[in-house]
Amino acid sequence: MFTEFRKPKTFKLRALHGTKKFGVAGRSYQEVLRKGCFHFQLPITGSRLCLYEDGTELTGDYFSSVPDNSELVLLTSGQTWQGYVSDIHHFLHAFHKPQAGLIQAARQLLSGEQAPLRQKLLADLLHTVSENTEAETRAEDPPWFEGLESRFKNKSGYLRYSCESRIRSYLREVSASASTVGAEAQEEYVRIVGLMCRKLRAEQYHSSYFDRGAEADSRLCTPEGWFSCQGPFDVDSCASKHSINPYGNRESRILFSTWNLDHIIEKRRTVIPTLEAAVAERAGREVSWEYFYGLLFTAHNLKLVHIACHKKTSHGLSCDPRRIYRAQTKPKRRQPARKCQ
Repeated sequence: MFTEFRKPKTFKLRALHGTKKFGVAGRSYQEVLRKGCFHFQLPITGSRLCLYEDGTELTGDYFSSVPDNSELVLLTSGQTWQGYVSDIHHFLHAFHKPQAGLIQAARQLLSGEQAPLRQKLLADLLHTVSENTEAETRAEDPPWFEGLESRFKNKSGYLRYSCESRIRSYLREVSASASTVGAEAQEEYVRIVGLMCRKLRAEQYHSSYFDRGAEADSRLCTPEGWFSCQGPFDVDSCASKHSINPYGNRESRILFSTWNLDHIIEKRRTVIPTLEAAVAERAGREVSWEYFYGLLFTAHNLKLVHIACHKKTSHGLSCDPRRIYRAQTKPKRRQPARKCQ
C-alpha cells in the first residue's frame, strides 16, 4: 500500500544510458515509476528510481521528502547508478579514443545542466575529449594555430620556440648586468656571458624541454605532450597534481604560457648577483661559469610549475660556495734532469 499526495510532485527523468530528460509529475513513487517506464518503453517489474546526484534509491516513504524538480534516473533490473560520478566514469573510459557521439552526448548534458558544479565538471570533460592531441601539423589541426604566425608549421616547432624564448630572456638578464659590474671585471664578465651564449646555441637553447618528440632525458613532458607541475621550489611535488597538454587545443596552448620555469635558487636575487661578485672578487681564480650556466638555463635549477604553485616570496637559497670557482690544481714538481749515460 502506498501514500498519495494531493499535489503532484514534479521531476526530471532520464534512462540510464540516455541524455535526454523529460518532465514527469506524480502523486506517488509508483505513479512516477509507471509513467517513466511507459515513456521509455521499459518493464515495470524490476525497475526503480534513484536520484541522479548521488544514486540514492527512492522508496514510497522517501518520496515525500524529495524536492520538486529533482533529477531522477530510471534503472531496470541489474543496472546501477552511483550519482553523476557515473557520467564522469563513462567519459573517462572513453578518453583514449573519444568519438563524435561521445562529444555530442557531453554537449547535450551540458546544455541542459543548471547546477554550477556539474556545469564545470561537464565543461572540463568536454574540453578534454575535444582535444586533438595526436595531430601535429597545421593542416591536421588548424584551430590550434589560430593567432600564430604562418611560419609555424607544427606544434612541436612552436613549443620549442616558446621554450627558447624563455631561455633567451634569461640570457638577456644576465647580459644586461654587465653594465653594473666594475670596470676592471667587466671584460671578464662579458667573456663569460659569451661562453654561455655559445653553449646555449650549441644546446639549441634547451628548447627540447617543451618538445614531445625529443629524447626522454631532454624533455619535460610525456611522448603525448602531457606536462605535470613539479610543485613549488620548496617541495618535491605538486600537491594539487596540476597537469596540462598544450598540444591538445588552442586554449591549452595559451594556458600553458602562464606556467613558469621557476628558478629554485633565484635568478635575479641570487644567481646573477653571485656571478657578478665572483667575477669581481676572483683574485686570479677562474670562475666556474658552467656551474652558473646550469643554475640559469637548465632543469638542474628550473622547475616547471602551474601559476598557482609559483611562490614569489624570497626562496632564501644560496649558491654553493665550493662550486663558484674552479678547483686550483697544484703545479707538478719538476723532476731533476737525469744525466745521459
